[in-house]
Amino acid sequence: MTQTAPDATDGHPKGSPGYRRILAGLAMAGVATFAQLYSTQAVLPLMSKELGITAADAALSVSLATAGLAASVLPWSFVADRIGRVRAMAVAIGAATVLGLLVPFASGLPVLLGLRALEGVALGGIPAVAIAYLNEEIGKAHASLAAGSYVAGTTLGGLAGRLLAGPLGEVWGWRAGTLAVSVLAAASAAMFLLLVPKPRRFAPAPAQGLGGAARILLGHLRNPRLLAIYLQAFVLMGGFVAVYNYLGFRLHAEPFALPASVVSLLFLAYLSGTVSSRWGAALSLRFSRRNVLLAGIGCMAAGMVLTLWDFLPAVLAGLLLFTAGFFAAHSIGAGWSGTIPDGARAQAASLYNLFYYLGSSVLGWLGGLLFQSAGWPALAWGVIALACTTAAVTAVVHPAARPVPAVVVSAS
Repeated sequence: MTQTAPDATDGHPKGSPGYRRILAGLAMAGVATFAQLYSTQAVLPLMSKELGITAADAALSVSLATAGLAASVLPWSFVADRIGRVRAMAVAIGAATVLGLLVPFASGLPVLLGLRALEGVALGGIPAVAIAYLNEEIGKAHASLAAGSYVAGTTLGGLAGRLLAGPLGEVWGWRAGTLAVSVLAAASAAMFLLLVPKPRRFAPAPAQGLGGAARILLGHLRNPRLLAIYLQAFVLMGGFVAVYNYLGFRLHAEPFALPASVVSLLFLAYLSGTVSSRWGAALSLRFSRRNVLLAGIGCMAAGMVLTLWDFLPAVLAGLLLFTAGFFAAHSIGAGWSGTIPDGARAQAASLYNLFYYLGSSVLGWLGGLLFQSAGWPALAWGVIALACTTAAVTAVVHPAARPVPAVVVSAS
């Protein structure tokens, strides 16, 4: 476990130069990370057409990036315990930026997918470390407020990557679209490195070896309450990515026949998550984490039902409801995962990230096979069934309890 330096102060107070630099720096890190992570999602139909590949194969450019991130969040959390939060994030964001700039020049699908997987591995160093860094360097009274700036950066980064790549990709091709996102990410990464202050409260943790790390992780995985949260992360994120991966293909086809530039605007629904994640945290103080989590899952299922209509306003309304429900549930689940265990909370939160992005990779890709074989209704009902399953598990494992404070975390 990382320890706070014994002579450290209580952290940067709200309004101080250090506080403002941390918020601005992590916002830039959020933009750089999530703009790159989902940069190909808005151009999947264009990529599929140019490379002559199926929708599911094109979606591997998203799935392998999130798989790389999922595989690396735990190692990055242990690395950051040893070398420091800022140094770990600097290495991660630098490597990811270089790899992102190479992606548009990939000679074929195998090279493209390999670069995207490596890019995901590098990007894992940001979500694995950012919240721990905030909690160490910001005064306790304002740590949750500071986390909101990181959340805003991740949301805006994911949105910017999609909105930039889609219209540019339609005019100049998917490579130009993804290159523009990589340039934006590079500029954001440079701003992060310039802005983020040196850590004042970090003290390296003693090396525990593989045995010690394994004991920590197995202890968390034997906790049924944590396992229920991890299942929720895996299932809901997988369904969320599947919907955003393949809804564009549906809207490109009849009866909608929308161009890529218009389809990319669907990602504006992502902003509903910025609102709902904060509302969810506030409502959990009154109605408990469990109840808000279940309500968010219910909103997701209801939104998916609306997308079954061949009526564009209904599809858009359903997407907004689905997205808001997802981010409300995600913000509750991610914050909860760090409070359930008595110790090794950074690793508990990293396990949440692992399952979260593993669901994105596995279910995001499998959803494409379902979509190709049986169409949008099969995908929609599959997502609804998975959401109802995880809601049932959550309701059983987490019985109704007295409301407790929630933590605002990354919404990507």
